[in-house]
Amino acid sequence: MNKEIRSRGNYKNRIIRRIAFQYIFTVLAFIGGILLLTLIAYELVNQIIWQPYNPIYIILKAIKEYALVFLIIFIIAGWVFITYKFMGRPLWYLDEVISASEKLAHPTDEQIILPDAMKSVQDEMNYIRETALRNASLAKEAEQRKNDLIVYLAHDLKTPLTSVIGYLTLLRDEVSISEELREKYLSISLNKAERLEDLINEFFEITRFNLSDITLQYSRVNLTRLLEQLVFEFKPMFLEKNLQFSLSIPPDIMIRCDVDKLQRVFDNLLRNAVFYSFENSEIEIIVMQDDIKTDIRFINHGNTIPQEKLERIFEQFYRLDTSRSTNSGGAGLGLAISKEIVELHNGSIKAISEDEIIEFDIRIPLS
Repeated sequence: MNKEIRSRGNYKNRIIRRIAFQYIFTVLAFIGGILLLTLIAYELVNQIIWQPYNPIYIILKAIKEYALVFLIIFIIAGWVFITYKFMGRPLWYLDEVISASEKLAHPTDEQIILPDAMKSVQDEMNYIRETALRNASLAKEAEQRKNDLIVYLAHDLKTPLTSVIGYLTLLRDEVSISEELREKYLSISLNKAERLEDLINEFFEITRFNLSDITLQYSRVNLTRLLEQLVFEFKPMFLEKNLQFSLSIPPDIMIRCDVDKLQRVFDNLLRNAVFYSFENSEIEIIVMQDDIKTDIRFINHGNTIPQEKLERIFEQFYRLDTSRSTNSGGAGLGLAISKEIVELHNGSIKAISEDEIIEFDIRIPLS
């Protein structure tokens, strides 16, 4: 802030110095020019032979007798005129700045143009204009994201909520319902309610990870054991699609990270791999570590993802398959959350897909 104030002060001082220099130079040049013209005129007049009764001779003779008085009056008049002009220049500059300021109230792509003496001010005003345009664009995007959040929230929460209400209504209205059917309805209602809870948690998660004051709770963790435990928990999901699994990782690989957040990343990627894998195919996790980084690759076999979708795959609310219901797919937040977490660790994540192979590569620096 102090730097900006000093910068503005320098702009003002440079303009004042420039006007003062031009003023002094103009006054001195005017006086010097008058004296030079007077000397030249005196020499020219002396070279001419005048008649005593010539009217011009009479006028010049009178001027010669009061030459000093005429010279002083002329110089003072010129000085007053020059001073008046230079006093009006700051007011003219002010008018230009006021006109330019009006453009800042409703900024456009048109550049603000000021006199050359005010180029520094012009550059700063154009910077403010560009910042205002950028902020307006960001505000518009934020408003659009908020509207998208409302739309997705309404859409994704409505489906399981409708199911819960529907089955509970059946349980209330059906008088002679069998115990087996009652158990089925209750099981479905519980499943939908749990799905509803998961969706609500996802929306809270993406909001939390968008906050700028998120801090990581670092600790050293055995990555090998962490991934082995994760794979064990996913075995029932593998069986549903008859998926084979392989984990290629050296024993006792250690990394420093926020365990809970990074585990969320692995959970999202592995769940994604299961959803989009062909039946009877294989999912692989390959981990490599050197002195600089740890590379973790999740590989599965599924439909090749087009390049235009790969470029958007980490966007909030983006789904690869928009026809997927919220029963099987998420709200389109899992990969967005994963990217947030990895980047909080100063790492990177990218997606690659070709020849019916989908691969997610995570790179976490050791330091």
